[in-house]
Amino acid sequence: MTEAILHATKGNPVPENHFAGYFTGHKNKKLRYSVFRSSQSVARGTIVLLHGRNECIEKYFETINDLTAKGFWIATFDTRGQGGSERLLKKAHAGYVRRFSDYQKDISLFLEQVVLPDTRLPFFMIAHSTGGLAALSMAPTLSNRIERMVLTAPFITLGGQSVPKPWIRAIATCLSMIGLGGVQLGKDQRERHFEGNPLTSDPVRFARNASIGLEHPELFIGAPTARWLFEVLKTMPWVIRQDHLTKITVPTLLLAPVLDAITPYAAQEELSRNFRAAQLIPVTGARHELLLERDVYRNQALAAIDAFFAPDA
Repeated sequence: MTEAILHATKGNPVPENHFAGYFTGHKNKKLRYSVFRSSQSVARGTIVLLHGRNECIEKYFETINDLTAKGFWIATFDTRGQGGSERLLKKAHAGYVRRFSDYQKDISLFLEQVVLPDTRLPFFMIAHSTGGLAALSMAPTLSNRIERMVLTAPFITLGGQSVPKPWIRAIATCLSMIGLGGVQLGKDQRERHFEGNPLTSDPVRFARNASIGLEHPELFIGAPTARWLFEVLKTMPWVIRQDHLTKITVPTLLLAPVLDAITPYAAQEELSRNFRAAQLIPVTGARHELLLERDVYRNQALAAIDAFFAPDA
């Protein structure tokens, strides 16, 4: 493992008391990680934080500070192909994954190589969006490693698209099958405008994240590829099947933004009905990126996480 750089930007300083580096993911991919320690003398445990698509460690600095102040250590890494982790195609800006199971294998290797030897028990997990889909897909295997798990707006269906989902699935499948899985589909949304954005109603946090992209564009990627869509769309219906959900024994909290246009609230509510190990907390008024929302919504999420990870919960 070698030293990795975390980037401070205006209004977004690097949290103190951390170490960073690279670990070796599946197929020898170099993945950037960091562990943030709490200043409290007795740690409440370690939260493994999994990101959504096109995110990076820097986007979570504020949340990391909030959670370490509560006594938790945070262990997190940039998903393969994005952030400060190794890219998977010559087109570095393309959102790609060869197999969705590569995400699962990276998470397992992170737990083995970094979390288990270098952090504090017990282990918890917070997984957002695509990270939530990955966590949900491998949750039956996490029962002996993760005590409790929080999923924020897990990416279990494809919402907010101008093209019907069956068409997207058909196009992504055809391109993947004929060797054109690296073709990018959809718009490059690295330069979103605040007005009408589906992610957050907080203009300050939106601008802060935009500044990360402006100062460090190398951390972000563009439109997803056909292969990425093919793998994700293949995984989505599988993780919500009853026979999969009944295998999950890790107590799970679903934090569902009611105004989520990316993973519609109705889909998250339906998931909770079939998921015996889970409980649903709707956050009325919030959009997709709950931990980057306005305080009125974000504080509800942080309070729910703190209570759910309490020793007597």
